[in-house]
Amino acid sequence: MTQNAQAWSFLIPPVDTMPALDTLLPFTGLMILLALSPGPDNLFVLMQSVVHGKTAGLWVTLGLCTGLVGHTLAVAFGLALVLKTSPWLFSAIQTLGAVYLLYLAWQSYRAANCHVSQQLPKLSAGQLYRRGVVMNITNPKVTLFFLAFLPQFVARETEHFASQILVLGGLAILATLLVFGSIALFAGALKILNQSDSAQRRLHLITAGLLALLGLKLFFDLAQSLY
Repeated sequence: MTQNAQAWSFLIPPVDTMPALDTLLPFTGLMILLALSPGPDNLFVLMQSVVHGKTAGLWVTLGLCTGLVGHTLAVAFGLALVLKTSPWLFSAIQTLGAVYLLYLAWQSYRAANCHVSQQLPKLSAGQLYRRGVVMNITNPKVTLFFLAFLPQFVARETEHFASQILVLGGLAILATLLVFGSIALFAGALKILNQSDSAQRRLHLITAGLLALLGLKLFFDLAQSLY
């Protein structure tokens, strides 16, 4: 075994310490169902795909899944515990996430009120990807969900907790990629709805309204946690 392989071998547990197949299958099924549940991430993928086409939705999906990598690492290596035991940090990240959603809502509203010749420039692949990453990373509820959910599928007697969490997190990301990617491909076929000025305006207003509601809900949840 090379020196580099030895350095990373702690992340690769023996086969008999990996989650059992009868654990992995129901876990994957649950993650697919959760990815299908309406939320800010899949709704954003849906609207971006309808407005700008499937490619835009796929780039957002890749960004969101990259954010899930960060949440998985946080749980695997204990960073999520810091978030859980630090209310001010949780509140700060939640506030940042709410502000970002409201910013996206404002951008959609501006687009709805522009004339076709003055439309806001279409986002590049990199911008869509970064937007997906930021949306996911600034949602501390995802980390806390992973913190509560993933360990339920880890064998208590295992000495490779981090490795099993990484495996489960990888499956969660794969399930999200599958579901969100399918949403992007399906919704992208509806881009024809965006060929008229009136349809374009309605789609932008719907997007702005949904994002604003989600952002305000985050602020409401934050206020409830403080009082």
